[in-house]
Amino acid sequence: MATHFLTDTAALTGRSLKHITRSPDTIITTAVVPIAIMLLFVHVFGGAIDTGPEAAGSYIDYVLPGVLLITVATGISYTSFRLFNDLESGIFDRFHSMPIARSCALWAHVLTSLAANAVSVVVVVGVALLMGFRTGAGVLDWLAVAGILVLFTLALTWVAVIAGLSATSVEGASVFSYPLIFLPFISSAFVPTASMPGPVGWFAEHQPATSIVNTIRDLFAGQPVAGDVRVALAWCVGALVVAHVVAMTTYRRKIA
Repeated sequence: MATHFLTDTAALTGRSLKHITRSPDTIITTAVVPIAIMLLFVHVFGGAIDTGPEAAGSYIDYVLPGVLLITVATGISYTSFRLFNDLESGIFDRFHSMPIARSCALWAHVLTSLAANAVSVVVVVGVALLMGFRTGAGVLDWLAVAGILVLFTLALTWVAVIAGLSATSVEGASVFSYPLIFLPFISSAFVPTASMPGPVGWFAEHQPATSIVNTIRDLFAGQPVAGDVRVALAWCVGALVVAHVVAMTTYRRKIA
């Protein structure tokens, strides 16, 4: 049974990946927005922003972790868009008439999102290196960063699955991602939370993006991670579990 599930999921994932390779503009668009934000903050606002002692290196070193979260948040909107289109086209009904596990169709979209976002993240990191990003991270630090970004991507992708299953229009399937894209702006991604006014600073300090950004920033700097890593993992794993359960429940009701 497990073998059939893996085989079916691999086949449907290959189908979704082919759609992306035939339309690479989705990955390009996903990378362009974060790169534009990075260029804007580093070369336009960077000279006027005081990050204090929290910034061990240049401003590009400080902002890159937040930009990576924005990259993922931008990319997952395409997951809900593709899922909504599949539902509207009736392709899911055809899949359900075949002897395959019903959840394979959802996992195919999730794994496709993971692959597409990985490419976008690599592109953004490459541009950051050209802009002067430097890191003292070792191999294990890079693997830890990759692991956190994978968890973050999976959590947001399952949120995107919920949006794709619940939407009644193409616009509704993708607009949900806007708050997720803006969330890093009210965090420690671009300025220290201590510089923000009371209520805003409290929210920024306790929302999930801040702990994730701080953890990735420490890993890039090659420094020991503080207690933020436990909070970051708790947010990512908790959101992943809840979103997965809600998505699967919504899916069963949708196809019932």
